[in-house]
Amino acid sequence: MSNEETLLTFPCQFPIKIMGLQSDSFETAMVMVARKYIPNLGEGSVKSRPSKTGKYLSVTITFQATSREQLDNLYRELSARDDVKMVL
Repeated sequence: MSNEETLLTFPCQFPIKIMGLQSDSFETAMVMVARKYIPNLGEGSVKSRPSKTGKYLSVTITFQATSREQLDNLYRELSARDDVKMVL
């Protein structure tokens, strides 16, 4: 797929939001998956926010995306996890 077909020009800053059930290890697990595809993930790149009820946690990782393949692989692995409810 070319850059024209994705509407993105690489490299670009890209935020990915992962939502799942709140747990002590959810954020760490999401960062570990992300690091497989984003080896140079910076310290300030991860922000987490609990839902109003505290049942869910939203983890947003903003990074320098280098290709559509990188994004597709990251989305696929995150979406396949049982502890992930949604990836945006």
